[in-house]
Amino acid sequence: MRVLLIGANGYLGRFVADRLLADPAVQLTALGRGDDADVRFDLATGSPGALTRFLDAVHPGVVINCAGATRGGARELTRHNTVAVATICEALRRSGCGARLVQIGCGSEYGPSQPGSSTAEDAVPRPGGPYGVSKLAATELVLGSGLDAVVLRVFSPVGPGTPAGSPLGRLAEAMRRAMQSGDGELKLGGLGAQRDFVDVRDVARAVHAASLSAAQGVINIGSGRAVRLRDAAGILARVAGYGGALNELDGLPHPGPVHATHTAHATHLRATIGHPRAEADHHATAASPAAFPYPDGCGTWQQADVRTARDRLGWRPRINLEESLADIWMEAACRI
Repeated sequence: MRVLLIGANGYLGRFVADRLLADPAVQLTALGRGDDADVRFDLATGSPGALTRFLDAVHPGVVINCAGATRGGARELTRHNTVAVATICEALRRSGCGARLVQIGCGSEYGPSQPGSSTAEDAVPRPGGPYGVSKLAATELVLGSGLDAVVLRVFSPVGPGTPAGSPLGRLAEAMRRAMQSGDGELKLGGLGAQRDFVDVRDVARAVHAASLSAAQGVINIGSGRAVRLRDAAGILARVAGYGGALNELDGLPHPGPVHATHTAHATHLRATIGHPRAEADHHATAASPAAFPYPDGCGTWQQADVRTARDRLGWRPRINLEESLADIWMEAACRI
């Protein structure tokens, strides 16, 4: 199977590439903006015609799009997350390769959901910020393209390689600094939100399965379980062996396995809560609508209904959050 992978150097793309390269039946070609891509092409500025000529030359059976912007304002997000996907869809329509498209979407497309509920694929999307809007627009382009296509809505990916600017990445870095300096208290903000974390290696398995399947439409990829950020912080503290106090900036002590002590020194982290890719939404301010108080636009709760992935892809998450957090910590600890 000849696969064209777009965005192979990104957080998700690296693991997707590793998964595909481990399959001896896959012949992989990487397309991207970097010098290490097999083919250099900028989807945000390149023409559909140029991409069509490349598709006709390579003739892939599957095109996987892991590319997209995680930072910037609405204009940049639209260019890299929406216009780029429009270019892919148009090129595939013009090409004679007949390739299947696997598009990586995100849970931020749904926006806020009712606490205690699981969001299924038939939920009406109501994204609460520019990132989610740009990704939802891309999904609609794919679904309306008439192509053999599937969109994987990935919720909150974690694990090795987690960006340092993501909520859990920042948490690990703050804990590393506290341990390095001997601070006995770590103060964190925004730990009340609950998110559905899924290991990035499980995401790569889902992408691989989707590329081999005939499934179309939208499929959620998550753990199926919402976890409060303060509970994730407690797990990370246990994994790291951090023995100090872990307190929230709102004054509520963390109930986890750390000592409720206070010292004169504290490491402060105002964690941005939500989907790791959306942490750089610079438009989230105090003046944002009350319904969308978190930068990923998903409110206080998000949990995926993952039954469709099980039924149509034969996929289930395998890696638990503690293992994902241990890998995040190992990378952070290497910087001590």
